[in-house]
Amino acid sequence: MKNQVEEFNEYRQKMNDKILGDNNKVIKRIFNLDTNAYAPGALDVKTKELLGLVASAVLRCDDCIKYHLETSYKEGLSKEEVMEALSIATLVGGTIVIPHLRRAYEFWEELEAQS
Repeated sequence: MKNQVEEFNEYRQKMNDKILGDNNKVIKRIFNLDTNAYAPGALDVKTKELLGLVASAVLRCDDCIKYHLETSYKEGLSKEEVMEALSIATLVGGTIVIPHLRRAYEFWEELEAQS
């Protein structure tokens, strides 16, 4: 049985392939801009991922939260670093972010369980 990390990644890849396969120039440029925004620069990748995670939580985008959690995990961020960032997101976003915090915590546990 697949876990939510595998399901998320398979669905994301399948739909990204379909969307990008339509060859829409604007969408391709948006995807490219997103990829380049998270590349190393004045800020390192770990910092950028935490910023993306906080913004995603405040905006309440579960798919974005999952993406940034997995990338943060792969970049070697600790659970404590990620949870501290999510605490800031919850503070800024308010109690409406708490359901997303719960799902984020659960997703992080699945990332850890895969190792």
